[in-house]
Amino acid sequence: MPKMTFIAPDGTRKEVDAAEGLSVLEVAHRNKIELEGACEGSLACSTCHVVVAREWYDKLSPATDDEEDMLDLAFGLTATSRLGCQIIMSKDLDGLVVTLPAATRNMMVDKK
Repeated sequence: MPKMTFIAPDGTRKEVDAAEGLSVLEVAHRNKIELEGACEGSLACSTCHVVVAREWYDKLSPATDDEEDMLDLAFGLTATSRLGCQIIMSKDLDGLVVTLPAATRNMMVDKK
């Protein structure tokens, strides 16, 4: 089974099993990693924003226009930012490393 590593904002690393066909968001939830996913992976928010390690970024399928639009709303956007709900695990991604941002922006909660 493929593995992946989550890096928490404080630098703590956690390697977990990442079954093929699951999204990074689903892998996080199955392993009690704090990655919000307010829209439950329906590509309607940016709360599952992760920063992909540079050496892995080009191995991912390109982001769709819809994902790019949601990423524009993400807190702390970087050149290798992606939405966890859109990264689907495969054998080719065995060893994937992602960092969780220090904060998320949930537009439904943050509206005032």
